[in-house]
Amino acid sequence: MKSILLGLAASLLLSACSGAEVPTEPQAVPVRIVTVASQTVPNVIELPGRVEPVRVAEVRARVTGIVQQRLYEEGTDVAAGQPLFRIDPRELRASFAQTEAALQRARATAANARAVVDRYRPLVAENAISGQEYDAALAASREADANVAQIRAQLDASSLQLGYTTVRAPIAGRVGRAQVTEGALVSQAEGTLMARIEQISPVYVSFAQAASEILEIRRAIAAGEIDLDENERVEVRLTYSDGTEYPIPGYIDFLAYSVDQQTGTVELRAEFPNPQNLLLPGEFVRARIFAGQVENGLSVPQRAVSLTDHGGTVFVVDANGQAAIRPVELGAMVDGRWIVKDGLRVGDRVIVSNIQKLRPGEPVEIVQMPTDRNAASRQPPPQPARTVGAQ
Repeated sequence: MKSILLGLAASLLLSACSGAEVPTEPQAVPVRIVTVASQTVPNVIELPGRVEPVRVAEVRARVTGIVQQRLYEEGTDVAAGQPLFRIDPRELRASFAQTEAALQRARATAANARAVVDRYRPLVAENAISGQEYDAALAASREADANVAQIRAQLDASSLQLGYTTVRAPIAGRVGRAQVTEGALVSQAEGTLMARIEQISPVYVSFAQAASEILEIRRAIAAGEIDLDENERVEVRLTYSDGTEYPIPGYIDFLAYSVDQQTGTVELRAEFPNPQNLLLPGEFVRARIFAGQVENGLSVPQRAVSLTDHGGTVFVVDANGQAAIRPVELGAMVDGRWIVKDGLRVGDRVIVSNIQKLRPGEPVEIVQMPTDRNAASRQPPPQPARTVGAQ
């Protein structure tokens, strides 16, 4: 009986041992990498901006009267000098006729005074009349001529006022909605606003940069960390609110040399061609200012970066051949590559494939070293424009 029990216990022990599984090594994930190398990268500053017209003209009433007719279609392009409104001219036309009649009367009086002077001139030489009478006639003639000049100036002013009854566009551009309707009373004294005209080709984009960042750029230039191009223009590229890029670059045309006391920023402005009127006044855009080049910069392909609320992360291959997550501080993205400000060092091996399958600490197998890609990444990018604020 005892031998039977011993045999049963032995069989149970063997079955328990055979049921235990031997732990296996985790499968290595095949990945591709790029090796981080120092290179010349553009110094890009990203700022929000607002589109503004290059010129704005407010069309206001220059005479008092009743609007008879609107002569343009709202929201269309108009030429400089094009009629926009017609104001009732009858009252001013009557005033013009009255002044014109007064001018004719003054001219007749002046002609008569000159005739008297001409008759008195030989008589005073013969002592037929006194010199006092001649002087009085001469003064009357001069007064009549002055009266003619005064009324002629009044007639010119009256003609000018009559011309203002046809309200014309002061500049070429796109005219907005009419601010007055037919039958409305407009006033010269109040300068009644009738319409607005905006020139939107080209356009301005205004934005503000922190004064501390301007100072940082200038210090980097002085230290040789940022190289400047010989071109004096500073290139700016725009991105719409939906993420698409405006196809035509612009250039900085104004940089204030004073700091706003309330915001601590410096005002900048760029000019952009707008041949198809894609940029509209008041629109918010994202501006990227290409301010020189940074030596010994770092960048990685866009596909290697996972964006988070706090910046970005990348996977690198550590010394043990395992995937390790690394938070990075990102700059701008240029030509499909993120500029890395902090978080990576030269020589780090950044994973660019199978990122969705990776977990920190998993072993990886490098299946391809894209040496050609690395060599291409070391080539300097297109030459950017001169840095902002450098003199």
